[in-house]
Amino acid sequence: MSIPETIAHRLSIPVIGSPLFIISNPDLVIAQCRAGVIGSFPSLNARPLTQLDEWLHRLSTELTEADAPFAVNLIVHKTTARLDDDLAMCVKYKVPVVITSLGARADINDAIHSYGGIVLHDVINDRFAHKAIEKGADGLIAVAAGAGGHAGTTSPFALIQEIRQWFDGPLALSGSIANGAAVLAALAMGADFAYIGSAFIATTEARADERYKAMIVNSAASDIVYSNLFTGVHGNYLRPSIVAAGMDPDNLATSDASAMNFGSGGTSDAKAWKDIWGCGQGIGSITEVQGAGAFIAKLRREYDAARARLGLERQAVAA
Repeated sequence: MSIPETIAHRLSIPVIGSPLFIISNPDLVIAQCRAGVIGSFPSLNARPLTQLDEWLHRLSTELTEADAPFAVNLIVHKTTARLDDDLAMCVKYKVPVVITSLGARADINDAIHSYGGIVLHDVINDRFAHKAIEKGADGLIAVAAGAGGHAGTTSPFALIQEIRQWFDGPLALSGSIANGAAVLAALAMGADFAYIGSAFIATTEARADERYKAMIVNSAASDIVYSNLFTGVHGNYLRPSIVAAGMDPDNLATSDASAMNFGSGGTSDAKAWKDIWGCGQGIGSITEVQGAGAFIAKLRREYDAARARLGLERQAVAA
């Protein structure tokens, strides 16, 4: 049974809220799940490890079968010193969905599968997609050009087309999706879910600096800079935050991937994501800071309106 079939009846719209480093927290995840989208957070947001225990206990007790399931993001990289401990916590609480990033490992997939959990792995190209499935991931998150944070450079059309030539399992699309019409477009291209991140930063529940939220509201695609300086991996960042950190966004140095370190927080004096704020290109449609539930309700209205424009009747998400 595929992921859409097992969880579709719990979703109000086929959306996964992406894990936002530093920003995602239980309040945001609960608001997302209660509004009918899969909410998620990076395990490293809960520091120290005892806080991760507290967060997972809260999510496991406050969310019910009437809500959408939640997900935890594990950064599978050698600099993630507490990866084994975080994985053990996911197994302890039987986290429904685990999102793995920056490394595919069969042993992690096996651990999540041991209790019936689902693993989605994010990829920026078709080669990484093949590796993830070969190592036992259940589904993929295609991180295309324009996505916030660590994004690829491939067009979403090209990336989805290549993956769908050989993979018919669960697939989410990430990259500049910030309204309901874009959600429908992701499904039309062949994805099962839209993967939305940056728009959720500008919500009242998000654990983000209020200046960060205001910057998203006041920015557009032209304000996004693609650089690997800050973590050793290429990603998209808000130009005004780079300027505020005393750097010239048009003359940034480059960093070697070997400098990647998710324990230190970055490879420059200005730390990502504390000082340099990640964001995707789709923020031009974000015009206000509002509650996550209100934003999701807006997504649903836009999704229905887009379907109506195409002469489509509203169907269940499972269809």
